[in-house]
Amino acid sequence: MEFIVSLFSQPSIMVGIMALIGLIALKKSVQEIINGTLKTIIGFIILQIGAGAIVSSLNVLGPLFQNAFHLQGVIPTNEAVIGLAQKMFGTEMALMMAFGFLVNLIIARLTPLKYVFLTGHHILFMSGLLAAVLSTAGFRGTELVIVGSLILGSTMVLTPAVVQPYYRKVTGNDSVAMGHYNALTYFLSAYISGLVGDKKRSTEDIKVPQGLSFFKDNTISTAIIMMIIFLVTLYSADRKLVLETSGGQNIFIFAITQALTFTAGFVVVLQGVRMMLAEIVPAFKGIAEKIVPDAIPALDCPVIFPFAPNAVIVGFLSSLVGGIVMFLILPYMGLPVIIPGLIPLFFVGAAAGVLSNAAGGLRGTIIGGFVNGLILTFLPAILLPVMGQLGFANTTFGDADFAVTGIVVGYAAKFFNKTGVYILIGLLLLLFIIVSLVAKPKKVEKAE
Repeated sequence: MEFIVSLFSQPSIMVGIMALIGLIALKKSVQEIINGTLKTIIGFIILQIGAGAIVSSLNVLGPLFQNAFHLQGVIPTNEAVIGLAQKMFGTEMALMMAFGFLVNLIIARLTPLKYVFLTGHHILFMSGLLAAVLSTAGFRGTELVIVGSLILGSTMVLTPAVVQPYYRKVTGNDSVAMGHYNALTYFLSAYISGLVGDKKRSTEDIKVPQGLSFFKDNTISTAIIMMIIFLVTLYSADRKLVLETSGGQNIFIFAITQALTFTAGFVVVLQGVRMMLAEIVPAFKGIAEKIVPDAIPALDCPVIFPFAPNAVIVGFLSSLVGGIVMFLILPYMGLPVIIPGLIPLFFVGAAAGVLSNAAGGLRGTIIGGFVNGLILTFLPAILLPVMGQLGFANTTFGDADFAVTGIVVGYAAKFFNKTGVYILIGLLLLLFIIVSLVAKPKKVEKAE
């Protein structure tokens, strides 16, 4: 059980194994297999190192941001929920992850939905959510694992499928898909962007005066924007808290350092994505030819950051504004107050920004990002009471699809017990049958 959890908790190894299988299936030489596998893993680790630097800076900024602007409420934290879930359902979660991945492969093999979900930590989070929710309906042991695996494997295929039309607009092909449980916000932000935006004016075509031409470099523009955010936040927060957080460093220097650390992490993420894609996409042809015809790897959200770096920042900032607006509205709706989480707002907002830009350009990215921030703060407020009923007090998931899955499965279990859950599985099976019958067979377009 520990091995299974460790495997799925290390997405770099999981992605590397997929590359290894693909290269072996393509009958590559030993040298090519070793090179391709290791470069895939190293590329993913580079991505993780960059993401870690970003998270580190946002973890510093978050408490100071709350203090500076007097934000009080619950912060959605996936890891906190999973830490509790693993103590209660550790064995069931491990088996659910393994068999859920197998269900994913079977569905991809038998239906036109050819997505193979490879974001291990999100598989872990979803398995924890399902174990907790299904247990309230009386599912235990083998039955819990089987039912949870069926639902988990289904979400691993359906969520990338929902986003893929917009993902295709970004990448120009079906070489990769979105393996990140925020399909609802990605779809809605991009859809709304397409309705209200103008894709002829891209975020990447932003014109600046000649004297500010250095802003054309997205690394420099990111650094300057983040320096402004850090400086305003740190000088607005309680001085004692700032000095405790900085370890007594000069506030100005600390703010600049943290902003540049964030920017460096962003640059590293882009480099890691490029290196990983250069290896995993060709290797996946082997899986596509031998195991799942036309298989498409569904990868974590930073995989599309390089396609529109300016949209990453625009999406983040507009999502942050949307999150703050919803934070202010929630008390008047009689819902728990959710503090906008800077980490999900950055990563989800950034990806939503890239997708929205492809659908509706700069204007669409601003509006789509704003909508993304609204939803990311609203849904955890709806899920929070459900999590409380499950024994997870004052904590909730921060990603949209966890909230939707928890609400749907939770209320099906609450009102109809096991019968409601089995009806839900029956509806999922019917959906896959209909998709298989209706979809026109075609060869998936791949990047060379």
